[in-house]
Amino acid sequence: MNGSMIRTIYIIILIYFVLGGIGFYLINRKKEASVARKSYTKFIVYFFIINILFLSITIRPRFFLYLAIMIAISGSLELINLFYRSGLKHVTFFILSLLIYAAFCTGFMKFGLLPYKLILFAFLILSIFDSFSQITGQLWGRKKIMPKISPGKTLGGVVGGTIVSIVSAFLLKGLFTGSVTELIVFTLGTLLFAFTGDLLSSLYKRKYEVKDFNNLIPGHGGFLDRFDSLISGGAWAALCFNLFLK
Repeated sequence: MNGSMIRTIYIIILIYFVLGGIGFYLINRKKEASVARKSYTKFIVYFFIINILFLSITIRPRFFLYLAIMIAISGSLELINLFYRSGLKHVTFFILSLLIYAAFCTGFMKFGLLPYKLILFAFLILSIFDSFSQITGQLWGRKKIMPKISPGKTLGGVVGGTIVSIVSAFLLKGLFTGSVTELIVFTLGTLLFAFTGDLLSSLYKRKYEVKDFNNLIPGHGGFLDRFDSLISGGAWAALCFNLFLK
């Protein structure tokens, strides 16, 4: 990938962050100072996370694979730790969850070995979906989708995040070598898997009655709180590449 394309993509990312910052301001302007501070901390930390992953993919793709391995191992430790902290409750549920997570992580590791342009494309789509689902959900979301599993998920948020992600997919189509139909299938599948992974992560936390896996990442919680959708969405990207795009 030439330097000009990298700069163009990074400018697009910065524009999205400016839009996201405006969205966070509108969301937090009438909230209590402590709540708003936590939200802005989350936004700033997310900015650094996106930059680290973006640079790892564009400058040294092999480093992204190492980060993916670290994320996958950290997530498995969080699942096990929460099970242990619960007093080893719900053994069958825990084993099933661990097997599902292992399947997603297998795909996620393969994702780290894909052509780096496709990794970057999927990563950006996932990040945009994750960010703008939260922003549009908090601004306009009214109808909760699964309140008992993930109280923050709204229909408005999912629809808003999906629309922004699909538009972004066409803006970033220079990273994707397939047809328009393949672009749409790849993007929608990535979003569906990301959403599913997020819900499964929330279900696990609800089962063990915690809000976050831990507090390692300021404003976000644990590695699975931050990267659950990246793991599951990345697994779809790898599966799609090997079945249709290779």
